[in-house]
Amino acid sequence: MKKLLTAIYSSLFFGVLQLALVGQTYAMSFEQAWQELLANNDSLAANKASVERSEALRDAAKALYYPKIDLTGNYTRLEKPVSLDLKDLEPLASLDLSGLDPALGQILAPLLQLPTVTNFTDQDITTSSIRAIWPLYTGGRRGAAIDIAREQHIEAGKVLAMQQQAKFEDLARIYFGVVLAAQVAETYQEVEDGLRKHQSNALKLEQQGQIAYVERLQADASYDKAKVDTQKALRNYQIAQLALKDLLHSQQTVEPSTNLFTESAIPELEQFMSRTLNSYPGLAILDSKTEQAKKLVTIEKGSYMPEVFMFGNYQLYEGDSLAAQYAPDWMVGVGVSIPLIDNSGRADKVNAAHSTVRQISYVRAQAERDLGLLVEKTYREAELALEEYQGLESSLALAEENLRIRLKAFNQGLATSVDVVDAEMYLASVKTQRQAAAYHHVLALAKLTALSGEMANFSQYYRFN
Repeated sequence: MKKLLTAIYSSLFFGVLQLALVGQTYAMSFEQAWQELLANNDSLAANKASVERSEALRDAAKALYYPKIDLTGNYTRLEKPVSLDLKDLEPLASLDLSGLDPALGQILAPLLQLPTVTNFTDQDITTSSIRAIWPLYTGGRRGAAIDIAREQHIEAGKVLAMQQQAKFEDLARIYFGVVLAAQVAETYQEVEDGLRKHQSNALKLEQQGQIAYVERLQADASYDKAKVDTQKALRNYQIAQLALKDLLHSQQTVEPSTNLFTESAIPELEQFMSRTLNSYPGLAILDSKTEQAKKLVTIEKGSYMPEVFMFGNYQLYEGDSLAAQYAPDWMVGVGVSIPLIDNSGRADKVNAAHSTVRQISYVRAQAERDLGLLVEKTYREAELALEEYQGLESSLALAEENLRIRLKAFNQGLATSVDVVDAEMYLASVKTQRQAAAYHHVLALAKLTALSGEMANFSQYYRFN
């Protein structure tokens, strides 16, 4: 019955608190808040755009397997047309008609007066053609470039996953921070209500002559301080509400409907450790960078290899010159390019690429050790917070009983006002300490859930609490 009354009182307090502070509110569970965050957060949207960009670049890299076809046009002005003078040919240049028969000489003489210059090209040349080149073998560089683009797309997806994990932890910290702030404000409100009753009783006892004036002043001062503490707690709650509203990009003030909880039946440390090391996106990012570095080695080694390619050309327009009339309209062929001496420092580039692979392997090994330590540390923090919460249960019972006795003793003139105030504050401190322990327990569980990539299953810890 007492727990039922406490639950009813808490619900009424939260409702009044929300209306008093921020007006219209929107109740939202932690699971709903997580979906809202995924849908509306700007930094996550930016990372999603980065994933889309990497996907487009990955698809673009596949075009390296296709031929390249260009439509080209050229205008060229020559110093002079390319021509041939028949008189410059050896047989005609040495032809002597004087030694021929006069009658034959008379016949050939007019022929020698004909024009002997033939222009093969004009002085101004305009051409247009379609050219194609199709790499057939590139020493593995083409395939390596495509693989790098694919790994960069995978890396972008893992960066997004890491960002989501970080936002999940931020949401847990802020969302349950609002719950904690509300519970602290409720606790201070209870202290204020208790001290108000105490102040009223002290006034009556003073009027009856059962306590001294200073005892009533102590009750007044304690009550006034309690009101100040309550207002400070309410303001902290309001600030926490604003942070949650901003994180979710909500137009209305969000009222958390998921309370703080404790869960003693959490999975074993080994399960969290195994899941984290197998699925943590940070390690997957390093794996992707390792593959990219290996493909970079392939690219640098490819500079030693020959290139084989097909090529073709089709003339669309090449003028009306004699050379154009007799030149072929199209041609195709196969070419090979063999690098002999290169000035790009390819040997050192290969060594640098190998060093990059080794560097990433060391970084990954250290990251795996650090991650394992972080998981164990967080797991121990969850256990410690749970033990603190459970260990304070007897202190809470003691504080409640102590307050009851002090109030009764004060009304009988057997205790001072300071005793009552101390009992009230001690009860408030125990409640607040238990609430803080539950908050740290929830944050540790949320971090473990995020590290192991099990955010979707976090609700199983609070659904039945």
